[in-house]
Amino acid sequence: MQGERIPVDQGDRDSDTEIRPEAAEQPTPAPPDQPTPPDRPTPPDQLTPAPPDRRRKAVVAALMLAMALAALDSTIVSTAVPQIVGDLGGFSVFSWLFSGYLLAVTVTLPVYGKLSDTFGRKPVLITGAVVFLAGSLLCSVAWSMGALIAFRVVQGLGGGALQGTVQTLAADLYPLKERPKIQSKLSTVWAVSAVAGPGVGGLLAAYAGWRWIFLVNLPVGAVALWLIVRHLHEPQRTRTSRPRIDWAGALAVFACGGVLITALVQGGVAWDWLSAPSIALFATGLGLAGVVVAIERRAAEPIIPGWVWRRRTIAAVNLALGALGLLMVAPSVFLPTYAQSVLGLAPVAAGFVLSVWTLSWPVSAALSQHVYRRIGFRNTAMIGIGAATLILFAFPFLPYPGAAWQPMVLMLLLGAALGLFQLPLIVGVQSTVGWEERGVTTASVLFCRQTGQTIGASVFGAVANGVLASRLGGASDLDSVTRGLDAGAVPEATRRAIADAVHAVYLGAGVAAGVAFLVLLFLAPRRFPVLKEQ
Repeated sequence: MQGERIPVDQGDRDSDTEIRPEAAEQPTPAPPDQPTPPDRPTPPDQLTPAPPDRRRKAVVAALMLAMALAALDSTIVSTAVPQIVGDLGGFSVFSWLFSGYLLAVTVTLPVYGKLSDTFGRKPVLITGAVVFLAGSLLCSVAWSMGALIAFRVVQGLGGGALQGTVQTLAADLYPLKERPKIQSKLSTVWAVSAVAGPGVGGLLAAYAGWRWIFLVNLPVGAVALWLIVRHLHEPQRTRTSRPRIDWAGALAVFACGGVLITALVQGGVAWDWLSAPSIALFATGLGLAGVVVAIERRAAEPIIPGWVWRRRTIAAVNLALGALGLLMVAPSVFLPTYAQSVLGLAPVAAGFVLSVWTLSWPVSAALSQHVYRRIGFRNTAMIGIGAATLILFAFPFLPYPGAAWQPMVLMLLLGAALGLFQLPLIVGVQSTVGWEERGVTTASVLFCRQTGQTIGASVFGAVANGVLASRLGGASDLDSVTRGLDAGAVPEATRRAIADAVHAVYLGAGVAAGVAFLVLLFLAPRRFPVLKEQ
């Protein structure tokens, strides 16, 4: 389904945007090494008129509900772990409640992106929602920690479809001129849901039981599913032959991503980075990466087409948003610990210090269109990430112990800077491809951002633990020190060590932001080749 299309005339395009007029008459041709198969779906622009605005609003409501579910379930379990472990046991493996979900979401994004370009967005979104709800129901009746982890993986298999397809449909529904509005709404839903997740999970676990954390998904997901089935009507697509699905490539991508993400998530936690399990997993992952390349080069319709990395615009955006995922770990993971241990705030107040960036991020994202229409997508994103770099580097200069308003101001500014950075890149890269390539393009962007977050959690965790060990003269790590703080038995020297550790993490995040700036400066084309819209 494609919403109403407004021609992008000379007055609508930004000064940094090249319009390719030939795209108005025909679909974007595949690259020379990727011939267009005869069963390629015809872009909806050329088949049906725009849907009624009321129907489009109903679909947007469904997308926002689906996005809220996917975001909530990435964090909602965290505060319910004591109740879950007390009921099911399995304390030594409970971290897989998060890692298993994250792994399944990340590795399935490229697969769902390709499937949505082949079969359409609606069947992929419905399938993902059904799998997600089935996983939620199974989680609610889990009888052991192993079963709960397995069912969380099932949830993640559906969550990958929700994340990727929702972002793709948002671009399908709205033309370039209106796309920032829907993307900023989705950004708001994601940010608020992710930050509210721990609080919601804690309340449900305390007053209703931890199983309701998963049962609450069922009515919300059912409403979203009903709205999609009733109001999302994609055009019929004529195919001269059966679709060719690269199942071998999908399996290879899943295996490679699963092994590498497991190595990143468990490295330095379950085993040392230079231990035999870690080395074996990384070696296996690299070997599987070679298998993926070999399969995808020979596939008629590869899951990860080569043009994703050969086109400068897409490749640069992928790398830049991968750096965004990496740097976001610093505030989202380490700032609450800093607020509690160094500033002496209660957990709720510490969460509020972090949550203020959810106020400025969507506002900045919504207003970014007024900037990129004048100076272009790349330049707008460079301003945003340049400001973010300075803000991240400023964090270590906060006074010790300082006041709560000081990191809050920095987080408010950081949210505004990242809103100015992320949304222009997503809108811009989605506008450089036609309908038949948009699912793969969007999935590659989200995959890189998710992978960046996984790498960031591993790398910055190692940095923080290394600083703590050097300051305290032992094998201390942030988790054990935090538990000591909760008991009220940690001396002042430990608090200063935690401050130094978090400062080091923020410096690392500043370096990641600087890398993103350089990627855009040297790799991204100055003019995004935006397709003219019908």
